[in-house]
Amino acid sequence: MGFARFFCFWVMEIDRTVSRIWEFATQIAEGEGMEVVDVELRREGSRGGRVLRLYLDKDGGPNVDDLGRVSRQLSELLDLHDIVEGAYTLEVSSPGINRPLKKLEHFQRFIGKRVRVRTGDMIDGRRSFLGILAEVSSDKIKIEVEGKEYQIPFSMIEKSNYEHDWSA
Repeated sequence: MGFARFFCFWVMEIDRTVSRIWEFATQIAEGEGMEVVDVELRREGSRGGRVLRLYLDKDGGPNVDDLGRVSRQLSELLDLHDIVEGAYTLEVSSPGINRPLKKLEHFQRFIGKRVRVRTGDMIDGRRSFLGILAEVSSDKIKIEVEGKEYQIPFSMIEKSNYEHDWSA
């Protein structure tokens, strides 16, 4: 198997693992009155250790006890089903004030707010957008940046997050 095929296989395997983790975490989080905002599984540090990060939110924000309960339950479930191969560190936290926007529902919640969006491909000569989220549909968002509107398909979004307005 060539490197390119191996790399594609490895990425697909990571995606399947993250999808399974997201499913298990959603069941646990919803049982605790929270939502899963994001799940990351990546190698970090000089030794290449793996870190599984789970970001949770709820109205008023989660507290340390909330995060601890989900962390314990998820850890037991992941070990029981052997979902993540090998050693890893599990981190469960709040997404922070500039929380990522990953799902349609996340974007809908922030209509009228300031967001930052980075796309994989250029749209009108740019890949980075910081402006007001004007509309959300099933396949795209509309963002107003410095008086100009941009339509951005979800399929082109690489990264996006809410940008808290500190002056408000």
